[in-house]
This record gives sequence, C-alpha cells and structure tokens, in this order.
Amino acid sequence: MPSDTPLAYPAARRQDLVERLFGHSVTDPYRWLEQHDSEETRTWLAEQDSLRHAALDALPGRDQLRTHLNELISVGVIGPPVWRGTRHFFMKRDPQQEHAALYMAEEDGNQRLLMDPMDLDPTGHTTLDSWYPDQTGTRLTYQVSVKGDADSSLYVLDTASGSLVDGPITRCRHSPIAWLPSGDAFYYVRSLPSSAVPPGEEHYHRRVYLHHVGTDPDTDSLVFGADGYKTTSYSIAVTADGRWLILTATIGAVRHNEVWLADLTSSSPLRPVFTPVQRNVHAHTRALVGRDGQLYLHSDLNAPHGRLAVTDIANPQSSHWRDILPQDPDARLEHVTMLDSPKLARPLLLAGRNRHTFSEITVHDLATGEHIDDIDLPGAGVVGEIRGRGHEAWFTYTDPFTPPTVFHWDALTRTRTIWASPPGRQSLPSRPPGAVHHLNCATQDGTQIRVTVFAPHSHRGPLPAILYGYGGFGLSLAPAYNPEILAWVEAGGVYAVAHVRGGDEGGAQWHAAGARANKQKSVDDFHAAAESLIREGWTTSSQLVISGESNGGLLVGAALTQRPDLYRAVLCGAPVLDMARYERFGLGPSWTAEYGSAEVEEELGWLMSYSPYHHVTSEGVYPSVLFSVSEGDSMVDPLHARKMCAALQHVAGCRPTPGDNGIVLLRREPDAGHGARSMSLTVGLLVDQLAFAAWQSGLPLGSSTRYGDGFDASWEADRQHA
Repeated sequence: MPSDTPLAYPAARRQDLVERLFGHSVTDPYRWLEQHDSEETRTWLAEQDSLRHAALDALPGRDQLRTHLNELISVGVIGPPVWRGTRHFFMKRDPQQEHAALYMAEEDGNQRLLMDPMDLDPTGHTTLDSWYPDQTGTRLTYQVSVKGDADSSLYVLDTASGSLVDGPITRCRHSPIAWLPSGDAFYYVRSLPSSAVPPGEEHYHRRVYLHHVGTDPDTDSLVFGADGYKTTSYSIAVTADGRWLILTATIGAVRHNEVWLADLTSSSPLRPVFTPVQRNVHAHTRALVGRDGQLYLHSDLNAPHGRLAVTDIANPQSSHWRDILPQDPDARLEHVTMLDSPKLARPLLLAGRNRHTFSEITVHDLATGEHIDDIDLPGAGVVGEIRGRGHEAWFTYTDPFTPPTVFHWDALTRTRTIWASPPGRQSLPSRPPGAVHHLNCATQDGTQIRVTVFAPHSHRGPLPAILYGYGGFGLSLAPAYNPEILAWVEAGGVYAVAHVRGGDEGGAQWHAAGARANKQKSVDDFHAAAESLIREGWTTSSQLVISGESNGGLLVGAALTQRPDLYRAVLCGAPVLDMARYERFGLGPSWTAEYGSAEVEEELGWLMSYSPYHHVTSEGVYPSVLFSVSEGDSMVDPLHARKMCAALQHVAGCRPTPGDNGIVLLRREPDAGHGARSMSLTVGLLVDQLAFAAWQSGLPLGSSTRYGDGFDASWEADRQHA
C-alpha cells in the first residue's frame, strides 16, 4: 500500500469534554477509550487491528526481514554465574528457544536444567522474572509472571531433586530475596492484598516480610514498611555470615533512597532493629559489608558521577565516610566488586565505570583505593554486573555488533578469558555490517549532546534513518548488541541514538537537567540531534523516522507534535502521552518525581506545556505514526496510545487533501506486558516496526547484502578520542 493512499480510519466518537484545572482548559475528547473492556472500545480496537494488518502485512521485504531477525536473535545468550558454595547457577537461551532457562552446574562441571518457562507454559506467555539461590545452593526461589501481569508468583525449589517445596506466594512482583544462612527462611517483598488497599492501588503498598519455608505466607512476620508511602519499593540483602540485614527504601521512581542496617545477632530476625545509614537526602546509595567488617558505600552523595566510601559499621552516617574511590568527573561509577581470598596478597576492588557511554574496569587496593591495574576489554562496549568469588570475577561484555559474552578474570594471573559465548555465535559472520560514529551537537541552550550513529560501510549521501531516544528516569542508553540496529544497517539504513538529558549518561545532574520542570529540555535535545543528523548529511527530514518506548514514547510523542515538519514517521511504543491523567493509571503514581503531578498547580503547568495528547490540533500536519502496545502492560496503560491514535486519525481524516498527514496505525498484543517476552513475540514486533519505518523512509528491504567488507576503525578511534 503506497504511503499516499488515503485510509478509512475507524469511527471514533469525540466527546465535548473540557475540565478546568488550575486555570487550564484540559480537553479530553477520547476519554471513553480509557475503558478497555467497553463494547465501543472493543469494536474500535478490532477495526484498528484490521486496518493495521491491511496496511502492514503486504509490505515488501517482510519475510526476508523476519528470517534475518530470527538469525540475529537466535544467537542465544548465556548469563554470568552466581556461585553458591561449589555450585553455580546461570541462565541460558539456546538458538530458536523462546525463553532463557535456568541451569545449575556442579563442581565437576555437570549441568542440569532447573527451570524452563516453556515447560510451565508452552504458549510462551509465562516469563521467569527473577531467581535467588540460598547461600549453600540447596534451595532457590524463582518468580514467574503470566501474560505480563503485575502479580508475580514466588516458588521455592529444592535444587537437588528439582521438586517444589513451597509456593506459590502471590503479589511478589519485583521482589528481592535475602536468604538467612540456614536456608530455612528468607526476607522478601510483597504487596498488601487488594482487600486491604483502596481500589486502583493493588500494585502498591509493599511491605518487607520474613518467610519460613513451608509455612502459610499470610502468617509471615512483617519486618519493615508498615508506615511507608504507597509507592515505596525495597531492596534487601543479608551478609554471608548472616549477621547484617541491609535494606533500602525508594519512594516512587526517584534516584535517591533511604538505607537501613540491622544487626541480626543483637535483635531477632523476626523483629530486626534498624539503624539509619541515610535518610532525607537526595542521594542514591548502595551499602555493602566487607569481610573486614567495615561498611562500604557506593553513593552519589555529593558526587553526581558516584564514589565509593568506607566507614566503621558502628558509625554508618555520612559524616564518618572516607572515600576509597573519589568521584571521577568524566566517568560514572556503575559497579564495585570486592575480591578477597587467602591466595591474594591483599583484598582487591574492581570498579566498573562508564566513560562517555563506554565501559571500563579498573583494579584497586581495597584498603587504600590505589589503582593497580586495568582489565582489558575486547572492544568499545558495555559491561554488565561484575560478580566476584575469591580471587575470580565474571562479567558480561557486549557492543553493538557483539552478542553478550561472559568473561572470566583471574586476579592471580591477571588474565581475562572467555567463560561462555552465546550458543549460536558461530552463525554470525565475524565482521560487522558497518561502523560507529559519534556526533556532538549543541542544543537550544548550548548544552552539548552526544549522538551515536551506526551506518553502513558503504555510506554515501543521505540515507533512511531511525533516531532512537529515551531521556528519563536516570537510565542511560548503552552500546549493547541490538538485532534491530544490525538488521536496519544491513539493509542500508542509518541508526542513531540520541543521549539526551533525563538519562544517566552524565550522572545525577544530567538526569535532573531533563526531569520535572526541565522535561522539555529532553525534547529540545532530541530535536537538536535530529537537526544535526540532517545538517551533517546522514539523512533528510523526509527519510527520518524517530523511535522511543515507554518514557521514550513520551519523548517522540512530544517531538512529533512540536516539530512535525522535522520527521517523516514515528515508532511510538508503550507510550505515556496524556500527562494530565497519567497518575490515574498503571504505575503512574510512582512517576511524579520524574514528571510532576497534575494535582499541583505549578507542576500541572509543566505537564500541559508538552503533553502530546493535548497538543494535537486540527490544523496540524503530522508524520506517520505506528503505536505499539501490549494489552497486559501493567506499567504503562495502553489507553495513552489509544487516545493519541484516535486524535491523530481524526486530524488526518479532516484534511482536505489526502496524504497531507501521515498514516496512523495502532499495533497491540493481547498476551504480553511491558517487559520480558518470548523471542517470537519480539521478532513479530520488530518486523512490523522496521517494515513500517522502511516503508515510510524509502528503505528497500530484502535486497541487502550480509555483513560488510570489514570493520571500520572509526569505532575504536572514537572510543580513544572520547
């Protein structure tokens, strides 16, 4: 279907609904679409499904794209090991496998499958959310969700027999687990039952409990959180010797937290007595207890890029902290891991930093922080969590053209080796399809924004391009393996990532510069990135597709309403778009620290200044948009996309000349959520999104060659220059 063919959009009733909020006239013509189960909404959604299939299913190159994406994703993955005694546990997804499965390996190397989500649910709609072995590796908790629901269920497994010994314990979404050394009990986080909370707040009101294996969870001991805010979340850990319980509390989606410490030898594990380490400060701190009995604190307190401090555990407050690793003004401290073994001359500290989006690992003396060595990495990419044991460490490395690979580092020999490669790595050619470049551009207020550009080796002149952004919640966009990028570049397109304010690329200050009253700066940065790509000849506005998911969906939603002339098309996934009512749905109440609240006069002004849904006007001429949502999304309610889709389709249908506005489509999945999904669902979504982007930008699919003639050294050169 050519892009200028007029579409007959499903009829959508417009309500004359206007509310006065703090002097703002807030229109909401499609509020009825908030009711997902009404007959009117179901009819409208069914017609949207038919429209989307008619527009996308026959696009050229889809079959080749699907085949190739399957190849790229089917390399599989192996995760780094979690050691407990002589056993270790790890995740592995083999080629063509829908979900990763959990394995256990004995000291002799013999591996055994512990849990495969496909054995629980052959449809692939059940996901393994998390797992935690006890300190001996004898028992293990795991949590699963069905169809993206918010009610993760917790089970306890005997690792020797593979049999269940406890569960399900419901309402445990995103619950950390802290086992006591006995293996008979653990601390965990559970939401209150729906009968105990106001309607609509079932996903909140978390509490920390102690559970004894095999007992009724409704009789579990409440140990923390009785008077906490409804949006508070918790992390918990127990030291290997069982003495110290470390707890953090975070209210909503903020960067700062509270840190508490309890000595389980001087108070009962059923009723631990907590000592505050950090309260009422705007800082995020992670506390660790070393084998030396001291308290180590990885914190951004007075250090936006992060530092590591130490103190006597009897005096944990910040006034007693002493820096081991002071803040590096040019790199963000992401990971710290201690290595302590009788074989080592002295305990060591491994520090993982992110410097201008690239990872590095340095080795230090734990007592003094003295820099001893660097761990050589295979390229310019990103390192995951560093896991240590004795004198050894394991970490995952990936870059845009390298699937995640697990490396092992031995502190005795100072050598790095591959511990595990993706099971299907050999199916990929050894040379990448293009090169990576870095742009610096000035945004509206003069701030320098970095843009990472992936382009074919044979790049000549402006090409169809995708520009991706996120810019929120202090999350950074790392240069990790991405089949979407590979497939697009192999087809001859440019893929760019804008590192806008609101993320964490520049630490806590960079996040704050794009949050709350400053959220518009994220959008300004994104516009500047797009203009830079056009100005420097990578693409043109008629070839430029913008893409974002979740908070990134808000980013591109605002971008398309503010600068519709700058973009050809938009991929808008799981977006937040109605900023006047976002707090009423999904996990919206948790996000007021990021966006502001519509119930506060000044903050409503911030929200309404960019709220995408409210900035769609009848006079606007907008780019093509593909909205993608999951019906099981309990984080961001699909109503945002439904309402925005109806608004844009209404404007397109009112234009006197067919084709003045772009095509507006809604893609929805009935049995998926906001996060993890099966590989076939992932491929299906990417096929629709990339085929739509290629159609709109003019990129021919199905005619690309496989990997290019060689790796362009500019990737490594850019890393050294940075």
